[in-house]
Amino acid sequence: MKQDKLLSHPDRISTYFKTEIPVLTVVTITGLVYNIGMLAGPYYEGRLAQCLYDIMNSRATAGDMLQLAIVYLLVIALVQISRAIKRFSVRRFANNISRKMRRSLYNSLVHADQKQLSDENLGSLLTKAISDVDACSEGMRKFTTEVFDTGVVMISYVFMLVHYDWRLTILACLFTPLAYIAAAAMKSKVTAANAAYKKSASSLSALTMDRISHAITYRVYGREEDRNQNYEGALQDYEKKSAIANLFEGAMTPLYDAIAMLGCVMVLYFGGRNVTGTGWVVWNIAAFTTFLSCFTKLAVKTSHAAKLFNAVQKAAVSWKRIRPLMKEPVDDDTDLESVPVEKADLSFHDVTAGYQDHPLLQHLTFTAKPGQIIGITGEIASGKSLIGRVLIGEAGYTGSIQINGRELRDLTSLQRISFITYMGHDPELLSTSIADNVTLGSRIDPDMYLKMTSLDTDLKEMQRTSKDTAGEAGSMLSGGQQARLALARTLSHARSILVLDDPFSAVDRQVENEILQRIRKDYPDRVILLISHRLYHFPEFDSVLFLHDGTATFLPHEEMMRQEAGYRSLYEKQMGEKDDEE
Repeated sequence: MKQDKLLSHPDRISTYFKTEIPVLTVVTITGLVYNIGMLAGPYYEGRLAQCLYDIMNSRATAGDMLQLAIVYLLVIALVQISRAIKRFSVRRFANNISRKMRRSLYNSLVHADQKQLSDENLGSLLTKAISDVDACSEGMRKFTTEVFDTGVVMISYVFMLVHYDWRLTILACLFTPLAYIAAAAMKSKVTAANAAYKKSASSLSALTMDRISHAITYRVYGREEDRNQNYEGALQDYEKKSAIANLFEGAMTPLYDAIAMLGCVMVLYFGGRNVTGTGWVVWNIAAFTTFLSCFTKLAVKTSHAAKLFNAVQKAAVSWKRIRPLMKEPVDDDTDLESVPVEKADLSFHDVTAGYQDHPLLQHLTFTAKPGQIIGITGEIASGKSLIGRVLIGEAGYTGSIQINGRELRDLTSLQRISFITYMGHDPELLSTSIADNVTLGSRIDPDMYLKMTSLDTDLKEMQRTSKDTAGEAGSMLSGGQQARLALARTLSHARSILVLDDPFSAVDRQVENEILQRIRKDYPDRVILLISHRLYHFPEFDSVLFLHDGTATFLPHEEMMRQEAGYRSLYEKQMGEKDDEE
């Protein structure tokens, strides 16, 4: 199924209306037929009442009544058919808006940087993606519906009332503005109540996710009861704020109805005088019945319009919450299965990089050729992982980073990932099957890469297969198995440059040896940047990038041992520990 095109200017409400012009055209036509046709009800009700009166006075027959009733039924049938089409179209309009808003929000979230995502908790994001989008689309639906069901029909009713008695119309409608004034007075309360409700919903969602994700931790430390009480408090707060929000939105409708219906007193009194011939105009029973029916329907529509004001305020609160996330779309034309892997040179020249304008590494200069493995190491917090994040665009840099002579910052997102495959320090495993974690939906054989990372043996011992689930974020696997599963995924999607951040942190040396031998054999023409604090294999690598004192030294292992005391100390300490183990 082909997806809708991502919207330009998704942060504008008008954008969504413009994309639904064909549906809104149908809504307009059927809405006008339906709502103007609504005048037929009061008109024919008055005619039928007058016909009944005439029959009782021998001035009409039952045949006249039957003929009038048939015409009335045909007109009402046409009106109701138009109403059904309009309602279906309005619902389709709302569903389309909801889908497009969710797609825009999804596109924004999946392309947001880590800092932006970390500023909001998961509960808040879930509430915005589900509840707030629903509130916005529902508010737009109600607005579109009431434009016709309230706006057009109210104008039609007013014109009919004026036709019968303009003085009585003005007198009876004096109470109508009071309903709008009452709705306007509730604006700030509706806005505040819904803002508090949304905030409480976000907190409740966050606590729910936290309680589920860290259930074992709370159980081990005996904090379950405390967390349960905390959750109960959040649940009570949510229920309270939800009730208040619903009270201001829905419970005020009877008040609006009562205010609008006060005009009926005027209609009964002055309309009765018109029937007896002592009023402003002379009416018969049909005119009185039609006028009273019209005004009653007008009063009901007035209360609906007042309620609409409150519903729009509720939607406005939700729109304010999600609007900062509704950004210009990013095109995900990133299917690499048909893009060939080409050999690539990688060079850093006088590169400075860091987080949030704080440089962590300065003056990095090195070059890597196809087929070379570069070992990257340094003390804790020396910036090892930063190099990988710079290459995938998660951190900025100054200086020059070139791939095959092309500046990294000038490459498109597709061009960048066509050269670079990245395995981060966090495995970031899916909660689906082990095979899915390797393939990510690609048409590849996962078992081949599980064997390459020696994970197939572990699965056999566990009496499991690649079709079995990895558990929530890989919880069914050990730390070393999680790292190897992430490595299998990386190798299955290997491009020209492999960035492996600490892939062997929880793997024994024998397995590490086996995996490295397979990588060298199966990827002889790739640039491999292997970030690690374990230096056992660094003598085998083509060069070493040693990070220290905010900069780096790039040399072969033997020269690095002679020139950099810090590196020599790290290496000799690990080799001493290795001898002790043996």
